[in-house]
Amino acid sequence: MDTVKLFTWIGFAVFLVIMLILGYIGTKKTKNIRDFAIGGGNLGPVVLGLSFAATYLSAATFLGYPGWSHEWGLTNLWLALAMIGGGAIGVLMVAKKIRLLNEEQKSLSLPDWLGDYYKSDLLRVGTGLILLFNVFYIAAQFVAGARIFEYLLGMDYRTGLILITVIVVLYVFGGGAFADIYTDAVQVILMAIAGIAIFISGIVIFWKNGISATFAGIADNLAAQDANLVAVFNPDSAHFYSIGAVIGAICIQWAFASAPHLFNKVLGLKNEKDLGKMILTYVITASLCVLVLFGGLYSRVALGSADVVADLALMEYVAWAFPAIVVAMFGVVILAAAMSTTDGLFVSISTVFANDLFLKFLVRRGHVRVDEEKAEKIALQISRLTVPVVGIIALLIVMKPPVYMGDIMWIGISGVAAGTLGPILYAVYGRRKASARAAEGSMIIGLVAYLILYFGGLIPSTMTAGAVATGIGIATMAILANVLATENKKIRLADAEQGR
Repeated sequence: MDTVKLFTWIGFAVFLVIMLILGYIGTKKTKNIRDFAIGGGNLGPVVLGLSFAATYLSAATFLGYPGWSHEWGLTNLWLALAMIGGGAIGVLMVAKKIRLLNEEQKSLSLPDWLGDYYKSDLLRVGTGLILLFNVFYIAAQFVAGARIFEYLLGMDYRTGLILITVIVVLYVFGGGAFADIYTDAVQVILMAIAGIAIFISGIVIFWKNGISATFAGIADNLAAQDANLVAVFNPDSAHFYSIGAVIGAICIQWAFASAPHLFNKVLGLKNEKDLGKMILTYVITASLCVLVLFGGLYSRVALGSADVVADLALMEYVAWAFPAIVVAMFGVVILAAAMSTTDGLFVSISTVFANDLFLKFLVRRGHVRVDEEKAEKIALQISRLTVPVVGIIALLIVMKPPVYMGDIMWIGISGVAAGTLGPILYAVYGRRKASARAAEGSMIIGLVAYLILYFGGLIPSTMTAGAVATGIGIATMAILANVLATENKKIRLADAEQGR
């Protein structure tokens, strides 16, 4: 066994033991579906801010996104602005009002919250089904884990895929949100350290008598390979080929901040006054983590483009620049990044089936007749059993490795944003409460728009297609809310005249 493999196995074993211990602690704390979904709603701002950052960033930050930097050059740095700025603004815009409204609703998830707010089972069930798009997001994280096992441990891709699936399913199965949030906090600290190390390493290795001269030298090297690599908008990029595409990327990152597995973090905050601390924790941590995007640029400078798989560009650079023990540590960090996002997604999807569909729809509407105590026990069982089922589906989606794991991930994010953001924003900013029909129309039209734009081939970028479809969903919500309000007012006036 070579040195890198040995260190990777040791590092991964230690990491796995820590994760399973935290998962076991989470299992002991998880007594009901509320504990499983949002950690009982009693968590502090720092741990939730760290968890939000870990879940928001994902393994794509360490494999997929540096791969884009390697392929498309400096234009990919627009992504850092989108992730840091768009995400923070998205949380600021909706989190406080959502928390306030939820003091009365006591909702456990996004479909639950929307269904309760608009008093619509169609919205609850429909939004819950839309969340199944996140299976693509989970699948992308599994790709990252499988790639690391393949690259560092010499495993077959499919064997690595099965292994990462089993690991994540096991510890989320028991611990739910407690396992998710506390393991996330550990994982994102490792991710931030890795981002700093990558950024500094390139400055040291390519040093030229000053930081400005160093980065000028890096840019010159990229330009010599391909002038598009130093363009502000690279025509070869799938996502940053024009100002419109960049705006689309920022908008969809902004929309992503209201994604269900992130939404749950806001609901889990114990004290509303701590929201600012939570967001600040996210911004600082995310800023350090996204420094890893420079790793893709450094890999292009050091290795060129020949025989480098985009999703492995960062690991190729790390293997070129660092000793074996550091290479192994980076492999563990990327596994941590994959797991930190995947567990949150599992929790959000499981909550949909257990709480939103079973408790709030089937039991509440009398389709299933059981007493409250038994219903809670069944819901917890459903939430746990959903985890392996979703894991198997995600595994099957990526049995054949995709060219870019980031594109698979954004299929899920964009579909969810297109179908849900209109009702969310109107609930937060609408002057008066809109009718359930308006929210249902926004959900359907936004989702259908995304399916047509992306899967119909009209817009090739998952980010841009998602941003446009999300905009359509928001506009639909605003129009229908006002039209239906006017119609209802006319009906009330007509009824009043007839009653005279």
